[in-house]
Amino acid sequence: MKSLEELYNRAIEMKNKGMSDKEISTELHLSVNTVTWLLSKEFVNERSAKDVKIGWRSAGVFGSRIGSLAEIMIDIAEEESNKMNLNIDAFLGITINGIPFATLASYMTGKELIVYRPHPSRKEGFFSSNFASVVNKNVVIMDDVVSTGETMKRTIEDVKKSGGKPVLCIVIASKLNIDEINGVKIRAIMRTVMV
Repeated sequence: MKSLEELYNRAIEMKNKGMSDKEISTELHLSVNTVTWLLSKEFVNERSAKDVKIGWRSAGVFGSRIGSLAEIMIDIAEEESNKMNLNIDAFLGITINGIPFATLASYMTGKELIVYRPHPSRKEGFFSSNFASVVNKNVVIMDDVVSTGETMKRTIEDVKKSGGKPVLCIVIASKLNIDEINGVKIRAIMRTVMV
């Protein structure tokens, strides 16, 4: 996106299609608060935004580019698992955007693949029964962007409740300046910092 106006137009387009603010925030990689602010068009009267958009479409349109990002994420996972002296049993992809990374990580390492779908209005999400279970497994959670950390927190909680052990979270970009979330280390290829 080149401007807030374009971002606003995209958000309005999605809203008109019946998407919720939460769904729009996921699609645009913004917090729900930012989407609400954007849809109110208050940004016209403000000098600076309170959030940043993380767009990775240039990488997302080709599997080879997603593969390159997945290789970086795998390298980070191996580095951290060596530090913790533990074996990774499975890679978990948070729907929708975490799935390609977890799928490729699973394929490239021979580890199991878990797919998790957070529910927008309920506290607990769902693990797809078409993929591996989290039970008794050291799980690396993968997603594209961490904005507020709420989805990641819920995922960690659900992995624990279901008998798995979340050992690491890896994302392309984090908007949070944190090293752990709910007691689990989080690593990002990039972090955004407002200056």
